[in-house]
Formats: sequence, structure tokens, C-alpha cells
Amino acid sequence: MRYDNPDPDSFNPLVWSIVRQIPAGQVSTYGQIASMIPPPDGIEPPDFDRLGPRWVGDAMNAVSRIDDPTIPWHRVINAKGGISLPPGSKSAVLQRQRLEDEGVLFGKGETVDLNTVGWEGPDASWLRYHGFNPPRPLRKPPEAGGQLPLF
Repeated sequence: MRYDNPDPDSFNPLVWSIVRQIPAGQVSTYGQIASMIPPPDGIEPPDFDRLGPRWVGDAMNAVSRIDDPTIPWHRVINAKGGISLPPGSKSAVLQRQRLEDEGVLFGKGETVDLNTVGWEGPDASWLRYHGFNPPRPLRKPPEAGGQLPLF
């Protein structure tokens, strides 16, 4: 089983085109972005479901090293709502500062509330035009039959 991205030169630009769609003040996750990209040739869907988020992380790491201002890498976080970079590292501090500058608040556990700031993905016509899948939702639907929480 291959664990490295088979072709970062073609995969990374797909990731970056999606990340460019994330609006200020919202976040996506590695897994949500991977869910929009069809599995590369030769990669079985279950393997891509497992490896895709790691490859998205590699693509984000490639951007953060060069800090391309056209790709808002800081808006991509882990599935728990946290920053995956080593705590206290220059890049982690920069990522958090950029998110806070956009109004994204961190709570307990140094995480953000994905129900509040989780991105719902690009519109369907953009996805179709670019050959991407609908995104995996980050926001949890309200519980049926129950009252919505106030806090």
C-alpha cells in the first residue's frame, strides 16, 4: 500500500483551487477538502478516504513553507477543529493569528467550533465545473424534535 501522494504536482493544485474558495472567517478540514477530490488513478476509494486528508495536509505544508498569499492555508485545520502544526511553532502561531484576525475564535482545548465557522463548501456549479464532489459536511444538523441549544 502506497502512503505518499502518488503525484503532488497534479494533486496539490486541486487542493489549492478548493482552498482558495474558503471565505475569510470560515475554516475547512483536511478531510473535507479530500472528500471533494475524486480518488487519483490507481488509488481505491477506501484507501483515498484514509490517505487523502494526509495528502491535503502535505499540500498545505507546501504552501505554508512558501507562504503564497493567494492560498489561505491558515483556513485549513484538523477534524477536531484545531491547528495541526506543532504547538508554539512559528507557523502555528501565524495560523492562529491569521484566523483570529478574521474573527475565528478559539475555545476550550484550543479548538474552533466547526458548527459556527465550518465551511459548507463551494457552490454546486463551481464543484461541477471543476469536476469535484460535494463536500463532507462539517456542521452537525440540529437534533430532530429537540429544542435548539441556546449556548
